[in-house]
Amino acid sequence: MKTSKKIIPCILLFSCLKISAQRQMEYLDRGMYAVNEGNGKVFVNWRLSGTEPAGLAFNLYRTADGKTIKLNQQPLMKGTNFVDSTADSTQSNTYFVKAIINGKEQAADKGFILKPHSPPYLSIHLQTPAGYTPNDVSVGDLDGDGEYEIILHQTGRGRDNSQAGFTDPPIFQAYKLDGTLLWTINLGKNIREGAHYTQFMVYDLDGDGKAEIAMKTADGTIDAKGKVIGDSTKDYRNKDGKILDGPEYFTIFNGLTGEAMATTNYIPSRYPTDGWGGHGGNGGTDNSGNRVDRFLACIAYLDGKLPSVIMCRGYYGRTVLAAWDWRGGKLTSRWVFDTKDGENPYSGQGYHNLSVADVDGDGKDEIIYGSMVVDDNGKGLFTTGLRHGDALHVSDLDPSRPGLEVFGIHEIENNTKGPGAALYNAKTGEIYWKGSIDIDVGRGVAENIDPDNPGAEMWWSGSDGLYNMKGEKIGPNPPSTNFLIWWDGDLTRELLDGNHIDKYKTGRIFTAEGCTSNNGTKSTPVLSADIFGDWREELILRTTDNKELRIFSTTIPTDHRMYTLMHDPQYRLSVAWQNVGYNQPPHTSFYVGEDMKKPPDPNIIIINPKKITTAALENK
Repeated sequence: MKTSKKIIPCILLFSCLKISAQRQMEYLDRGMYAVNEGNGKVFVNWRLSGTEPAGLAFNLYRTADGKTIKLNQQPLMKGTNFVDSTADSTQSNTYFVKAIINGKEQAADKGFILKPHSPPYLSIHLQTPAGYTPNDVSVGDLDGDGEYEIILHQTGRGRDNSQAGFTDPPIFQAYKLDGTLLWTINLGKNIREGAHYTQFMVYDLDGDGKAEIAMKTADGTIDAKGKVIGDSTKDYRNKDGKILDGPEYFTIFNGLTGEAMATTNYIPSRYPTDGWGGHGGNGGTDNSGNRVDRFLACIAYLDGKLPSVIMCRGYYGRTVLAAWDWRGGKLTSRWVFDTKDGENPYSGQGYHNLSVADVDGDGKDEIIYGSMVVDDNGKGLFTTGLRHGDALHVSDLDPSRPGLEVFGIHEIENNTKGPGAALYNAKTGEIYWKGSIDIDVGRGVAENIDPDNPGAEMWWSGSDGLYNMKGEKIGPNPPSTNFLIWWDGDLTRELLDGNHIDKYKTGRIFTAEGCTSNNGTKSTPVLSADIFGDWREELILRTTDNKELRIFSTTIPTDHRMYTLMHDPQYRLSVAWQNVGYNQPPHTSFYVGEDMKKPPDPNIIIINPKKITTAALENK
């Protein structure tokens, strides 16, 4: 691979290796991070961009007490991490790297200041409203400086759709990594609080290098500037605390300021409220709000260049996906997919979550909506007919087969029949394997956690063991059936559950003392994603007193090198939808394991807002 880069002068974008690159993705700085391990040891790691040569060499420097020294004797060409065993943790230490291209050191990248006696995590002190609890987080670069900001959903009283009762208004806050509160948005009393109502999308939608926020809003929503959307005097809550009447809106907020930039009517409307089918896709009516107020959302590159927002309603019966574009300060509808009624084979196939991936290899994304897939053009690609489920995993799970696979588990209720777990081809819908026939399954995971077995493994509640991609039992059950995280130094993934990380067949390898997980028995993290440092993932949890978010990063060295997972489009989009419904872990578009091939070069262009001209933005 060439070490030189070609700049595209006509639109002044950040350097990239491929002229043919299509998707426009966010610029990220080096993501330098250091953790004080004690006893004079500091673990340092940094980011390799998706458009940089895999073999790019680095020199690592430390500045302390006014003196700068190089820590490595030879250029660093393996893992983008280093253990500094000569640090004095009683004083401030600044770490930075310089890339080496054609034998010459480049300018220093942004460094990281490790303060004296720093704890082994990054702390973000919160301004949590009284009676509220920090819940889901998403990340996005709100100011275009190459560093992620934290967008936090603060939750008060919440209610499931099936429950009566009033809820507190959903509140959103944006924080910088140093704890600076940027803004607060209050969605108001006409947006109900709960896992199925408020899905918030954080992404750079217009290609200006700065992320926007997209959410469903209503009368009484107050943006960060104090501006009220709609009529603040309206209260549409009925005696059960549910909201089955009144206007519904879709709003794009400025990521940096929290100001509402565009608001339009939400597609689709809720009416008729009894027209959204029964559980399991069996039809029937429900006028209590349990079916009509089931929302999902995602981001997808539907044109292969710029991302679109897809806001979704319904999955037990009628299902509607509405794609929106935010371009040049204007919000426009791209397409609407509507199953309309129970006679449509795409009705009743949705999950409590979704995924986004380019399943057919055309450079444009499809939406994997549980047991069906919607093409980039808003037309149904296929439906498996496997019905509703709670957990979905999409990746190259089986490297012996071409393309991506989908593993999902299914609810078997209301006299329905079929598999409780299944694996299918993400491009064609061909079902490779079925298990737990006619058994209701509530949780399931598919990922490579066992290095002794080629490819990924599957396990689910009631599976009584670990299964390979052929459906053969190959080992004992993992200790949890929940989240995943790349944490240690090898290429198999670890098990994340609650505030601890386990390694299959090994046991507990990390516990976040003083922290707790979210969403009750689901025990999900605030967020798990590759937000800085090397390709391993960070873990964000709230403290038990709800006053702080703590970001934990591994301190385990590795010689394995990969570009940041956030420059794999499928993984980055997975992080965007992680907060949706029943949270699921992100997945890459390529297989990761000890037997993996070199990750494919991402077909992307990096957008650096400092190098974008006004004319370039107007031409998007």
